[in-house]
Amino acid sequence: MIPMCGRYNFSAEESRDIQQIIHEVQRRNIPRADEIKLGEVFPTDQAAILLAADDRLVPAVQTWGFPSPKGSGVIINARSETAHEKQMFRNSLDTRRCIVPCSGFYEWSSKKERFLFTSQNAGCIYMAGLYGIFEGEARYVILTTQANESVQDIHHRMPMIIRKKEIMNWLTDKDSARRMLHCRMPLFHKCAI
Repeated sequence: MIPMCGRYNFSAEESRDIQQIIHEVQRRNIPRADEIKLGEVFPTDQAAILLAADDRLVPAVQTWGFPSPKGSGVIINARSETAHEKQMFRNSLDTRRCIVPCSGFYEWSSKKERFLFTSQNAGCIYMAGLYGIFEGEARYVILTTQANESVQDIHHRMPMIIRKKEIMNWLTDKDSARRMLHCRMPLFHKCAI
């Protein structure tokens, strides 16, 4: 079984915001910029994320997935409801929050049918993430929450979404970020793939 939010789409053709992120990564000569995965992003891929630096939004390239404490594989998601309780995520939740931009995310039904969920306004989706440094490598996970009515008939979990106007609060304000862990998620358009 593929875990919740086990893949997502990062496509410049579908989002002006993603076009701008890719342009900024290239313009800034960010390390590993040439390794950014476009299209369907899988765990352990290099992907663009957004961080706050000097009260500005800046792109970075990181690997999707924290190393598993069991020694093999990666942890790709963290439950928003319990991240503050887990040693693996607690410090990142307090000090290393990020945004994982995408044009859509995939979920699989119990019958193994694949669905793509996209924004109802055709814009970029901003998933809440946490990052950490492991043996010198920056890695991120995506926060998940209970699925809302647009996703729940396919899967009981969904990515935690940050509204565009709240991105800087998520990244820079610990108290605001904690409150956002309990916000209602937007509705999505569902398409069978």
